[in-house]
Amino acid sequence: MKKSILALMLGATLFGSCDIERFPTYNMSDEQIKNDPAGNLDALLNGMYAQLKSWSDPMHRCGEYAGDNMVIRGSSTDAFFEFISYSRTPNNYRLQSFWDSGYKAIAQASNIIQMVSEGQGAEVDNALGECYYVRGMMYFYLCRAYGRPYYQAPSKNLGVPLVNGTPDNILDLQLSDRATVENTYKQAIDDLKKAEQLLSVNRGPAYASKAAAQAMLSRVYLYMSGTYENPNREYAQLAKEYSDKVIGNSDYELLPREDFMIYNTLRPEDNKESIFVVKRVASEFSGWDHYYGIGGMYSNIGGMGWGEMYASQKYIDLLNETGRNDWRPASKKIVDARANFIEPTYSEENKEVFRFIYVGSDNNKHYAQFDTKHTGNKITCVDKEGKSYDLTVVDATAQYYTINYGGKTYQGMLDNYITVNREYPQFYIVKCSREGEDSQLHSPVISRLGEIYLNRAEALAKLGNYSEAEKDLNKIRGRAIVGGEYPTGTLNANNAFTLIDKERQLELAYQAERSYDVFRNGHALTRDYPGPHNQHEVVKASDFRVTYYIPQNAINAYPGTLTQNPTDDSGVIMQ
Repeated sequence: MKKSILALMLGATLFGSCDIERFPTYNMSDEQIKNDPAGNLDALLNGMYAQLKSWSDPMHRCGEYAGDNMVIRGSSTDAFFEFISYSRTPNNYRLQSFWDSGYKAIAQASNIIQMVSEGQGAEVDNALGECYYVRGMMYFYLCRAYGRPYYQAPSKNLGVPLVNGTPDNILDLQLSDRATVENTYKQAIDDLKKAEQLLSVNRGPAYASKAAAQAMLSRVYLYMSGTYENPNREYAQLAKEYSDKVIGNSDYELLPREDFMIYNTLRPEDNKESIFVVKRVASEFSGWDHYYGIGGMYSNIGGMGWGEMYASQKYIDLLNETGRNDWRPASKKIVDARANFIEPTYSEENKEVFRFIYVGSDNNKHYAQFDTKHTGNKITCVDKEGKSYDLTVVDATAQYYTINYGGKTYQGMLDNYITVNREYPQFYIVKCSREGEDSQLHSPVISRLGEIYLNRAEALAKLGNYSEAEKDLNKIRGRAIVGGEYPTGTLNANNAFTLIDKERQLELAYQAERSYDVFRNGHALTRDYPGPHNQHEVVKASDFRVTYYIPQNAINAYPGTLTQNPTDDSGVIMQ
């Protein structure tokens, strides 16, 4: 039987169903490939990259929904709600899709590596480098979702199974249990370093490149660099060195502020900041399919998208920390460039309201938008029952005021009325929309130069080089906020985590990084802002729910033992 068909059988056995008809290029024998490796490799690589398209959707939801950048309008029967609510279960079809597509990409990359020998020329070696990159990246992404943060006993905690290609005897197959986190990271690093060695052609951000491998290595080593309180300086140094390589590459540059503010609309091939993306094109979507893409949950554009998730108040407050971002069309002023990826749905009446957040009788936080009335210099607002409240000025220019409501004082702002979904003002997120100005089209970003500067800043801080870390931090902050750089000497051991983590949250929001960034540094996630989630819950880095469950279908189908993750905190190994 052809090894290529065996690869698909292996995918079906381990990782769910696999439709051979979708990958007709795999109906090729080893001999066909060996006779014309360069000619057949393109078709095989396209099949490998195709897996990333289905993988990138649950990858985004696992990483972003578990963080604190977004809020959903209410509970949902969709499996992704478990990511938001931290109600972990092993029977989640989105987790299954993440696992399946990740391992199918690994299987396809591995079998190409097995079938094609190195040293047949730069073109063939480059193609093999692309395979090593995809495999290494997949192992890293799978491990950070299903394995514990690296600083927590990596030689004891379990990562994911290492299955590198179709075994010779597939009929009597017995595979090893999950490798440790340490060994899974080692596999990812070995693959990425091999990719770095073989890749010599930059085909653009839709394809693996030497810089893409180096960018991923900078992140992998950063994840291994321990916490700020107890850093691993060896890995911090390696994260810094790989960041140096990418930053020094003239193929990439930080976009100017004005271009960065429309980053989401640029095609990857026209974007000098993009290093690697999962390329999507409009022809892959048949109209209403855009509802089900990543951006479709964050906004409704031109009638496309559910628009059920919005920027959290925590994220809005971070954007406004250095000055109010005014999104009103008649007075629009963007202070922080990242605020341009947020679009409140203002009502057409342009009715002025005083919007603030109050604590209700349920002890949860809620939004209020009260109509305003101006009488000379006095401003009052009126609630739904017609009761009037005087506002006290805090900053007249920024239009911040306080209100005494329910016996407590709250600060809010004058703004136009934002339409609500249930009780939540719709702060639409468009960072994952409008690529090429095509509604909800989006090519998920895996690596871009902005992240690499922040990787180096964190690595330098963990090495105790705060002055150089501050320069990198200010490179990103200064691009986003005109004159927003921290004064020289601001960054130090006491505030490095706070300042760098804040900038990572602002810069990398809606790129599936946030929850992992919090936990890998040993910190807790709090979401004490309006939303249907548990606002009073603190998810510690030691919580068993930091990792997702291995999909039960994968455990049932696995030819061997596949150990499940802990189901309570008692099973978590910290050291």
